[in-house]
Amino acid sequence: MEDIAAAPAKARLPEGDRSLLLVDDDRPFLQRMSRALESRGFAVATAESVAEGLAAMRTSAPAYAVVDLRLGDGNGLEIVERLQRAREDARVVVLTGYGNIATAVSAVKLGAIDYLAKPADADEVIAALLRDPGDRAEPPENPMSADRVRWEHIQRVYEMCDRNVSETARRLSMHRRTLQRILAKRAPR
Repeated sequence: MEDIAAAPAKARLPEGDRSLLLVDDDRPFLQRMSRALESRGFAVATAESVAEGLAAMRTSAPAYAVVDLRLGDGNGLEIVERLQRAREDARVVVLTGYGNIATAVSAVKLGAIDYLAKPADADEVIAALLRDPGDRAEPPENPMSADRVRWEHIQRVYEMCDRNVSETARRLSMHRRTLQRILAKRAPR
């Protein structure tokens, strides 16, 4: 992975509030991304958990946020939801190493403007944060594999069942323990 602090900014920041909340439980990634975003003109506040992220928003809701989906103490979508309630014009990008369609849809429904898979560099994050609402992201170069499509389907049903493993297993006609093993793994390529 290239050094995210070294890449030049390709998009100009709009004038006005440049406050940004960066929430990720991977400390080295958090520090590198924070430095990279600060060097591009953002006023960055960092948090390593859902609780810290929510606490950082109590004083003032930021104009931008970059939030990891899976955090040690919960789901980053809690932060997205609270931020959208506190500040409707906030622009939020969700990052995750466990990307799937169901959680991407949930993130967008809660107010996120984009959903990026890790490792994402600062230029990708800034492009997503500053993209005009009418612009669409480029389609992926490689289509999903059959294993990935199966995994996506399981994730979609899991989200439809409100993350209830037993109900999801019943609907998929799958043993609950098998489903738990699948859910604990990263998405196939």
